[in-house]
Amino acid sequence: MTKHPISKKIGLFLGPLLFIAFQFLPFEIISEKADTVIATALWMVFWWITEAVSISVTSLLPLLLFPIFKVMPIDAVGANYGSPIVFLFFGGFVLALAIEKVNLHRRIALTIIKKTGTTPNKVVLGFMIATAFMSMWISNTACTVVMLPIALSVIRLLVDDADGFTKQDQNFALSVMLGIAFSANAGGIATVIGTPPNSVLIGLLENEYDIEVSFFKWMLLGLPFSVVLITVIYYVLTQWMFPNKGLVFNASKDVIQSEYRKLGRTSAREKHVLVTFAVIVFLWIFRTLINNLIPGLALSDTTISILGALALFTIPFNLKAGDFILNWNDTQKLSWGILILFGGGLALANGMSESGIIEIIATNISSSNISILFMAVLLITLMLFMTELMSNVALTAVLAPVVAGIAIGLDIPMLYLLIPVTIASSCAFMLPMATPPNAIVFASGYVKVNQMARVGLVLNIISIVLLVFVFKFFVPLIF
Repeated sequence: MTKHPISKKIGLFLGPLLFIAFQFLPFEIISEKADTVIATALWMVFWWITEAVSISVTSLLPLLLFPIFKVMPIDAVGANYGSPIVFLFFGGFVLALAIEKVNLHRRIALTIIKKTGTTPNKVVLGFMIATAFMSMWISNTACTVVMLPIALSVIRLLVDDADGFTKQDQNFALSVMLGIAFSANAGGIATVIGTPPNSVLIGLLENEYDIEVSFFKWMLLGLPFSVVLITVIYYVLTQWMFPNKGLVFNASKDVIQSEYRKLGRTSAREKHVLVTFAVIVFLWIFRTLINNLIPGLALSDTTISILGALALFTIPFNLKAGDFILNWNDTQKLSWGILILFGGGLALANGMSESGIIEIIATNISSSNISILFMAVLLITLMLFMTELMSNVALTAVLAPVVAGIAIGLDIPMLYLLIPVTIASSCAFMLPMATPPNAIVFASGYVKVNQMARVGLVLNIISIVLLVFVFKFFVPLIF
């Protein structure tokens, strides 16, 4: 039996103790309701940071505490766990499940790598583009798990060649490994369903402020930012930090061709899923145009997502045999915990709003003389470096409502601040524990902590600069 870390033991008791201390103070800090919400947030944050229990279990706390302490009735709290944004992500998860089940993601990845070429830097670029593209639609963990064995096969060619594992070989291995991890993180920024923090933000905007951000509108900003960030990552890795000049190997082409041949011809199941995937993405992108052409249709991103999920469960692959692409047993692999985490984040945000905490933050900020640009830089930097240490979705759930209050106090549209701050939560490049892709490539043995931290610090600083540009110029242009 593995020993339970001391940090988790401390967190397990410290979370509820802080709640009790705040809840039963002999005086009110703000108000009875607001103090309960702050106490609940503290409990959740400590359990999220220390991972004393699963972050999804922590997300159930508002469902228990808010009704008991009269912050909100149980039906109002429960509604957050059934928010449309939760079902948008559910549909996205189901689509990802089907893509993985028929092995379509592996075929897409290998096809992209084949197209980019087989010189060392082009191989790095191919792995990065393939990982980033898949990360737009399926979890960054799944992307990394798919890419890692292919990358390791290529790296082993260098380990086993005549001159051994030279400095140039090591640089190539580092570029491939870190390129995969960092592209998995950056690729998800491009779409609403690419990474959970994006959906937490959009759920907050819809639930609390009646602001809708469509799939297409998010992509207008997210996709260019993702492309620019991945381009920067590629040049930092291959031209600056780990150049592999003079490295030549042709056998990588054989490895990639061999992996591709193992897949065989594109199966009818893959084609079925590919058509469904293409239709859903088309509807997401052109939803507004379709709604204008067909008045009364009222398609939303969530209804399109559910349509895709239902299609995979209900359109027969083989009617005679009663064979469908997905059956309900497949959903055992679904990330149900993330859906609960969304609900907990939205419930916490709702509690902050209902208890007047957001209003107090807004009032205090509006009465101060803080520079808007300074505040934006501070919040982006805070989010980016904090996400190195705790779950980015949990962090977004806690900080996004606060940032909304700050934006109101600064008298600027809240999207101007919320979007770059939320994107910052996906720019964790320094530490292995920051994201699952970082941890997976670190476990390969080809990356050391100091190497990841060195390049990660550079990329974090560049990300802050890029996000300040997004705040200043691009969010106002699109939103």
